[in-house]
Amino acid sequence: MNHAIDAILIGTLLLALVTVESGGYFLTRVVRGLAPANRLQQNFFRAGHAHAAVLLVLSVAILGVLESAALDDAWMWVARLGAPVAAILMPAGFFLSVLGADPQKPGRAIALLWVGALSLTVGLVVAGVGLIGGGIAAL
Repeated sequence: MNHAIDAILIGTLLLALVTVESGGYFLTRVVRGLAPANRLQQNFFRAGHAHAAVLLVLSVAILGVLESAALDDAWMWVARLGAPVAAILMPAGFFLSVLGADPQKPGRAIALLWVGALSLTVGLVVAGVGLIGGGIAAL
């Protein structure tokens, strides 16, 4: 495994958490009525914000243990990038699907949520199987 690549990815993910902080500030404006949003937008903004934060932290945790995984290079990249890609796509699906003055239902950008969910699932399965295989091999 390339520790330099993982260090760069982890550093990038930590800096991305700063954008989640600014999103939190935006949410405080929404709930105080200072930024107009209907109920659907409020719920989707909250969900997008929460998914971004959790998935970024999960990505850092996964990258921190992948050196123990028994995966070849291609599968290692899948394990390495599954959660970070989801951390971009899932929140984007929540946010972008409710743009506009008063949307009554999510728009087509909601598809990003499901593509992100697929990325997360594949990344988690590959990382999990690789870590179990690496642990068994180390016994």
